[in-house]
Amino acid sequence: MTMRVKDWMRRRPVTISPQETLRTAWRIIREHRIRHLPVVEQGRLVGIVTDRDLRHALPSRAASLEMHEVAFLAEKVRIWEVMARAVVTIHREAPIEEAAHLLLKYRIGGLPVVKGETLVGIITKTDLLRALIHRKQGQAPRQPSRKTARKPRRRSSAR
Repeated sequence: MTMRVKDWMRRRPVTISPQETLRTAWRIIREHRIRHLPVVEQGRLVGIVTDRDLRHALPSRAASLEMHEVAFLAEKVRIWEVMARAVVTIHREAPIEEAAHLLLKYRIGGLPVVKGETLVGIITKTDLLRALIHRKQGQAPRQPSRKTARKPRRRSSAR
């Protein structure tokens, strides 16, 4: 039996508008504990922004800017300025092996799932690992919980 993207994707993914700010995107990514944020305008997928895109768009901590200056920049830069416009997507009826192939080929961590130009879900590396484990155990697909295990915080090496 072929496993399909629709069985493992996350439906109703969290999205952002291209007119929103970097600050809003950071808040959404932290709040929902996600790394891929599809950019949607009038129901159409127009781009994607990742946590990495956001980090690259702002000055590093080593920069000589004060915190209020970084916050000011985060409030001024719009998502359309940093989002990827050429988005690799997949159809909900595609086999999950095709999703895995695209993730490896383009070295990305998530694929927006579309029907035409409309976003209907997202499938990530984590979802594919979940599918692989369930296939091995012979279990049926189930929608993932929004709650995930938290990573332990790193301890400071300063003494």
